[in-house]
Amino acid sequence: MAVRRPAYAGAFYDANPDSLRHQIIDSFMHRLGPGRLPEGVKDAGISAIVAPHAGFVYSGASAAHAYLSIAEQEKPETVIVIGPNHTGRGTPISIMGEGFWETPLGLVPLDIELAERIVNNSRIAGFDDTAFIREHSIEVQLPFLQFIYPEFKLVPICMGYQDLEVSRDLGRAIHEAIDGESVIIVASSDLNHMESKKESNRKDKFVLDAIEAMDEVMLQESVKRERISTCGYGPISAALVASKLGGAKSAEILSYYTSGDIIGDNRSVVGYASTKISRNEK
Repeated sequence: MAVRRPAYAGAFYDANPDSLRHQIIDSFMHRLGPGRLPEGVKDAGISAIVAPHAGFVYSGASAAHAYLSIAEQEKPETVIVIGPNHTGRGTPISIMGEGFWETPLGLVPLDIELAERIVNNSRIAGFDDTAFIREHSIEVQLPFLQFIYPEFKLVPICMGYQDLEVSRDLGRAIHEAIDGESVIIVASSDLNHMESKKESNRKDKFVLDAIEAMDEVMLQESVKRERISTCGYGPISAALVASKLGGAKSAEILSYYTSGDIIGDNRSVVGYASTKISRNEK
């Protein structure tokens, strides 16, 4: 059985299991984090979250907001994590369907049945393990998921193409494949890259406004028109499509800051945000 080994343990996050758990707790308790750990179970109605994928030192506090929100509702059977393709390997939409993903916190089994349904429902998605070999956007979400969920299954999806047609195809395929099962979608994305904090704040607002409006067309058009270097606009778009088809009614921005707020250098920053998409009204 295939095991996808961690490629970025010791770089984006700690490689030692105990140190990694402390690093995640520190993300929750960070001055830019939610300031607390998950507290019990609530019926939050969340169908999807958006979480950043930089090193935990930078984006962990923002990600913690999103993971707190889904930790406080009933645990899903499966988590679909959709990330952008930074390496160029693989197919337009690559899915790994069989085997396990490993992190310092242990092994996560893949949900082959759900993965097969997504591939069968999509005109574009296909099985291809090569897209994941050195891809960090999905890997860095797993320690947070393992921290909040003792057991779950995973469907990792890597988007090489992120245009509106591909995003809608994937979103529809996911919705049809879920078919009432207990599933959470994680869209993995950082926001604008390597411009001043002032310019990144301006550009990031277009993305955040589109998410709040639950409008994948608005998101895609803003990214192109404003030349926003948000790396996971396709995963966000697909998550919005799947969530709306599943009855989602609202989206909320939980956290937003830039790397400048972490290191104090605002000349060239990366934006980080976490959001939740919910079946409940705001």
